[in-house]
Amino acid sequence: MGPQLVRTIRSLSPELQRGVDRDGYELVVVDNGSPEAIDRAACESWGADIRWICVEDAPPSPARAVNLGIAEARGSLVGVMVDGARLASPGLLHCAELGARLGERALIVSHGYHLGFQLQQTAAAFGYDLKTEAALLAESGWEKDGYRLFDVSVPGGSTRSGPFDMPHESNALFMRRAMWEELSGFDEAFASPGGGLVNIDALARALILPDVVPVLMVGEGTFHQVHGGATTNRELSDERWRELYGEYLEVRGRPFEMPDADPLFVGVHPPPGNA
Repeated sequence: MGPQLVRTIRSLSPELQRGVDRDGYELVVVDNGSPEAIDRAACESWGADIRWICVEDAPPSPARAVNLGIAEARGSLVGVMVDGARLASPGLLHCAELGARLGERALIVSHGYHLGFQLQQTAAAFGYDLKTEAALLAESGWEKDGYRLFDVSVPGGSTRSGPFDMPHESNALFMRRAMWEELSGFDEAFASPGGGLVNIDALARALILPDVVPVLMVGEGTFHQVHGGATTNRELSDERWRELYGEYLEVRGRPFEMPDADPLFVGVHPPPGNA
């Protein structure tokens, strides 16, 4: 996902992120066995403080890569974006910092969106592809104002109940290092390509940590770029869903159930420029 990663890094760079000190955060990029070299120079051209980690003998699941990234992060507040093809809205990092001030046990959750005007699992069947998306992004002007991404996207499947409801999955999830350690990070027992439901599982387990303070960002989020991912860029067959939930049952020994959560809110809704 080379071109997508460069855009993702740009969206997280000091050039586009608002309300955060250039020297106040770092990006840890974990390469989970990419078959082609990453264009590091292009990623670094946006001025972000980036550290690069390569996973040796990388497994199909990203769980080990996520845990390596958490272990290597130097900050006390650690955010995980399990997918390198997700653009960040301009206030994502600032909003995470604000959310962390609401309690030492704050769990800061973001919503996810799909670029395009349909869920990408559906849009791909009607010709939505890399070329289509590149044109959409070029026309959007997101490099000048990242909030324009809301105008060229739709809520992801986990967000479709609305911006004020806790999603069952978050693709930018923040908590303090101590809580990540308490959670033991992502469960590496989820070994299927793409990690199966490992991201959903991480949020669900985090929500039941003792004294957790759920915080939901509004007016911020991440935006999925098409890249041929394991679950997002094509319709999932019944057989594939059975595989995903079968792995979950094998790991957890019970059906998935999203914990109840009554979150605090941080951010601005509607997003700037989308009133």
